[in-house]
Amino acid sequence: MVFEEKMITNGEPEEEEEEEEEQDLVDPLETVREKCEQTEHCVHARERLEACETRVGSRSETTEDCTEELFDFLHARDHCVAHKVFQSIK
Repeated sequence: MVFEEKMITNGEPEEEEEEEEEQDLVDPLETVREKCEQTEHCVHARERLEACETRVGSRSETTEDCTEELFDFLHARDHCVAHKVFQSIK
């Protein structure tokens, strides 16, 4: 999902300096999540989630959803993150 941010300026000049500073900031949690998603356990959980989404998407009428697979993936990723995130915070 991509969300677009729209700013209403009301005729005031834009604050470009603040925007540049905000773009330079990187959330350490997002960085650790991306690294954890590359681990073997998370890759396997993501593959099961994607297989479920493909299976459910190919059927016109089904009551199946991929909630269990999604929770398994998030659990695996968050378990990895829990062990690494505090190492990057000072």
